[in-house]
Amino acid sequence: MAIEEEPDPGIPEWVVTFGDMMSLLLTFFIMLVSMSEMKQDEKFQAVAEALREQMGHDMSAMTLVPGSFRPRNSTMEWNASMGRAKKKGLNNGGQENKAVTGENEKVQVVRPGEDSSVGGQVYFGEQAIELSEANKRALMSIIEQVDGKPQKIEIRGHTSRRPVNRESGFRDLGDLAYERARSTMEFMVKQGIDPSRIRLSSAGAEEPLYNGVDPERLKRNSRVQILMWDERVQDLDGS
Repeated sequence: MAIEEEPDPGIPEWVVTFGDMMSLLLTFFIMLVSMSEMKQDEKFQAVAEALREQMGHDMSAMTLVPGSFRPRNSTMEWNASMGRAKKKGLNNGGQENKAVTGENEKVQVVRPGEDSSVGGQVYFGEQAIELSEANKRALMSIIEQVDGKPQKIEIRGHTSRRPVNRESGFRDLGDLAYERARSTMEFMVKQGIDPSRIRLSSAGAEEPLYNGVDPERLKRNSRVQILMWDERVQDLDGS
């Protein structure tokens, strides 16, 4: 009868290898969790730089490290002003809003303005600058839309193409359009609109609503246009 041999004492070799692998995986996941909880750019940069130094990815600094990167060795100094890591607060969601100034206060970002949907038109007699009762009612409706908001308001005066009356005292159509805008501004300020929000402009006869021959439709060219722009007053008040 065969005699069954006793197994060698201890655990199989593969168990040791498996245990080493699990220890490495645990360490790796602990590092991932720790790095995800870092809220300060300086600490994250130090960890990322240490990993990069060990793994040999010296040229990838600006794709790994968020915030204002400060290289700690001379080989990386040339790369310090490049890459998306220069975007301030990238690891915290990026910049809060569109801004008039860039990350460097001396650099101005020039962007086209976009007018919001609120605003409206107020129509005048062909040579008139004073607000009628109908004008004031229309303005009160517009004021309700723009009151209490932080955006800049533009009041732009327009005229028809008929030359100004020499006895009116206006030099030209641009002067007439500007005085219409000024009358509108004075009324809006009396109703509580902050004057720092208002920008006056004159288009004269250069932006007509209608270019035909219908006299009734031509009257609509003598108007004041009120727009609320997508730019905040505080963004335009110095730096």
